[in-house]
Amino acid sequence: MAGGDGAKAVGTPMLSPFVGGLCASAFSASFAEFCTIPLDTAKVRLQLQGATRISSEAVPKYRGMIGTLATVAREEGAGALWKGITPGIHRQILFGGLRIGMYEPIKEMYVGKDHVGDVPLSMKIAAGLTTGALAIMVASPTDLVKVRMQAEGKLPAGVPKRYPSALSAYGIIAKQEGVAALWTGLTPNIMRNSVINAAELASYDQFKQTFLKAGMSDSVPTHILSALGAGFVACCVGSPVDVVKSRVMGDQTGKYKGFIDCCVKTMTKEGPMAFYGGFIPNFARLGGWNICMFLTLEQVRSAMKANNIV
Repeated sequence: MAGGDGAKAVGTPMLSPFVGGLCASAFSASFAEFCTIPLDTAKVRLQLQGATRISSEAVPKYRGMIGTLATVAREEGAGALWKGITPGIHRQILFGGLRIGMYEPIKEMYVGKDHVGDVPLSMKIAAGLTTGALAIMVASPTDLVKVRMQAEGKLPAGVPKRYPSALSAYGIIAKQEGVAALWTGLTPNIMRNSVINAAELASYDQFKQTFLKAGMSDSVPTHILSALGAGFVACCVGSPVDVVKSRVMGDQTGKYKGFIDCCVKTMTKEGPMAFYGGFIPNFARLGGWNICMFLTLEQVRSAMKANNIV
C-alpha cells in the first residue's frame, strides 16, 4: 500500500471494538435514561405506594402513570420528575456500558469464535444473564441512591432534604448505615437486572434477526419494532422482581428483612397483583427507554465505524 506507515495510521481505528462498544453503550444508555426518567420516577412512586399505605382502605395518593406524573409535578414541581437523574447517569455509564458493551463479546465466547450461522436463543439469554449480573455488582450503589432520591416526596417547610445531592448521598449512606449498605438489595438487584437484561438484549437480538429474515431492512423501523418487543418481554418477565427491588432499596425503616421477606409480606398483605404495581409506567418507560437506547446505539455504532473510530 502506498504511503507506508502514514497510510497505515490513517486506516487504524482509534479504539478497539471492545472499548468502542463500551463507550457507545454507555452514551446510548445515558441518553435513554435522561429521556425516560420521569416515567421511572412515576414507576417507583407507584411501586412504593403499596408498601407505605397504612391500610388497604386508605385512598392511594398516586393513580396511574399520568396521574402520578401530574401529582408529582403539581406538588413538587416538574423538576422533581428528574429526581435521581445524576445517579441515574452514573448507573448507566457503569451498568449500561458494561451490560450492553459486554453482551456481544460474552455471546461470542459462549458460542465460540468458529461458530457459523445464527446464535441459538439459549446462548443469547445466557450472555444477557451473565453481563446483567456482572454489571450490577459494580453499579448497585448508583441504583440504591437513585431509588432513595426518587422515593423522597415533598417535604414539609423547613425540613431539609435527606440527600442534598447524588454525590453526597453516597457518603451519607456509607457514614450512617455503613459502606456495605450501599449494596443494600444486591440480591434482588442481581436477580432483577440479570433477568431483565437477558430478556431485553436477547429478545431485541431475536426480534431483529426474525425481522431481517422476513425481508425487512436493517433500518430505523426494524430497530423500533425490535426495541418495543424487547421492552414488553423485559417488563413482563422482570416486573415482580423490580417491585421487590424498589421496596427493599427504598426501605429505610427495617420493614423488610430481605428479598424473601419482602415477597412474602407483599403477597400476604396486597396479593399477587401487587408484584405488577406500576406495570403500565414500567412498560412505557422500558418501551421508550429501549427505543431511545437501541436507536441511539445503532446510529452511534454506524457513525463510529464510518469515521474509523472502531
